[in-house]
Amino acid sequence: MHSNNLSLYHINRASSLSENAPLLIMLHGYGSDENDLFSFASELPEELFIISARAPYPMQPYGNAWYAINFDAEQRKWNDNKQAKMSCDLISTFIDEVTANYPVNKDNVTLLGFSQGSILSYAVALSYPNKVKNIVALSGYVNHDILPKNKSKEDYQHLDFYCSHGSVDQVIPVDWARQTPNFLKSLNIKHHYSEFPVGHGVAPQNFYEFKDWLSKRI
Repeated sequence: MHSNNLSLYHINRASSLSENAPLLIMLHGYGSDENDLFSFASELPEELFIISARAPYPMQPYGNAWYAINFDAEQRKWNDNKQAKMSCDLISTFIDEVTANYPVNKDNVTLLGFSQGSILSYAVALSYPNKVKNIVALSGYVNHDILPKNKSKEDYQHLDFYCSHGSVDQVIPVDWARQTPNFLKSLNIKHHYSEFPVGHGVAPQNFYEFKDWLSKRI
């Protein structure tokens, strides 16, 4: 089922429930596509309605990005925060479109992001907290430059985050991820943080842990 009025190209797995299903939206990493995280779908609870979205910026020769990363010898690498904010708004709109077009519960929305998709998941949850409930943030970090300036603890009390990172991640330093629990705590946001002895990827035990975490919350 592909509605033409949805802003992001996506693939989905229907829920075992015919209506009011908990919704899981997957946001892949830089240079990947909607098929990447979708490989998790068959292993996740059957009542979830799962949608895996493709990022809006095509890359050469293949893959897609939520925003450009410019590799510059002087600055090492820097993010196009303007594009990142636009993608954050696009995902927010996409959530509205999905909840209008599919038999899902708009009050039970989970975002699952990896790497760049994880960075966007943080931004969407903290910019549009009324649209999401649970966030699974794998191998990402909080980019403060794309968050709203005035953050209200009251708006965030229903949110719940599962965050994980590889302790030998060579793409996003684990030190960046280690700052996340204190930041979430400062906003009184419920969260769980785990590290696994891997690089920039999701270890099997990481998958089982977030699957278990998610199963208890849908």
